[in-house]
Amino acid sequence: MRINPIDVLLFLLLKIVKFFDGRQTDLKYFDPEAVKNILVVSSTAIGDTLLSTPAIRAVRERYPQARIVTHFNIKNMELFENNPHIDEIIPYHGGYKKFFQTIMNLRKHKFDLVLIFHGNEPQATPMAYFSGARFIIKVPTTSEYGFLLSNKNHTLRREDLIHGVEQRLKAAELADCRISDKRMILPIEKDGESAVNKFLESSRIIGADSIIGFQAGASTLSRMWFPDRFIELGRRLINSYPELKIIITGSPQEYEYCRKIADAIGEKAIVSAGEIPLKYMPSLLRRFRVLVSGDTGIMHMSIAVGTPVIALFAVADAKKSGPYYDMEKHTVIQKERTCEPCVSKKCKYQKCMENISINEVFDAIKQTAFKST
Repeated sequence: MRINPIDVLLFLLLKIVKFFDGRQTDLKYFDPEAVKNILVVSSTAIGDTLLSTPAIRAVRERYPQARIVTHFNIKNMELFENNPHIDEIIPYHGGYKKFFQTIMNLRKHKFDLVLIFHGNEPQATPMAYFSGARFIIKVPTTSEYGFLLSNKNHTLRREDLIHGVEQRLKAAELADCRISDKRMILPIEKDGESAVNKFLESSRIIGADSIIGFQAGASTLSRMWFPDRFIELGRRLINSYPELKIIITGSPQEYEYCRKIADAIGEKAIVSAGEIPLKYMPSLLRRFRVLVSGDTGIMHMSIAVGTPVIALFAVADAKKSGPYYDMEKHTVIQKERTCEPCVSKKCKYQKCMENISINEVFDAIKQTAFKST
């Protein structure tokens, strides 16, 4: 594995700086009543940040007078701008891009506490430390930068944690938060309804039509079901339910991929990829009877707005990143990994996803979306 010299230099610098840091930063010195400014880090993908929202709510409930600033990925932060528990968002630009500029921005806020719910390393913990905050909490504590954490003596490994939501809530609990609600938060933009109505009208979808969503893409190939199976599933659904329309969601970059699937299904399949801004997607997802998806941000968005999902898992573990509540609504199809060792994100052919058949997805949709039909 190639070693990045910047990573090495940063690690050595932090070892030296921390050695001479005379502040008492262990959790035993933490006084919740002295907290006025809090930084919450969740700087990765959409789904990861949605999984952080229950913990952010818990932080707000415990610290109602504090200023809560979040550090979110610039690619998806617009989705969280109307979260009622957040006062400001500072963008994460990816890797070391604008690294020092972001640190200077963070330092202006004079944070008392940083909670790293889910961050890209090796940037997240060093940036939290350079922000000047006295107390930094992160779960699990096993990374190479564990020596910077206030909870470094509260050893928690990734395998000790069940679901991603629980991981984040555990970090909030270490900051004296009490957990009252584990549901994700995704408010609907007020302009989203009108934007979605226009899209549906232009796509010749009327109010009486049933809509099923297909999320065909994913952040990695290993999490994607096969396009030919989405095509056959779509054809079978439309043959069985003539009033049905299928909307294929995705990012603007996935438009052509989604278009090919839609064209192969037929005229009742519509592509929303690139047509609906990310911040309006919750309004569209609420219109679906059900969404068929792998482990994606769109899947988590659907769960957050109350839309049932048929979640397709093989490489990913649904117990850690799948539906977490309202389980009576959702169907998880989990298959075992077929390759040993599993290369996960480096996978060039998702063989384990072959084990998810069209028949079982079709049957799951019938049970979820057409129980009385």
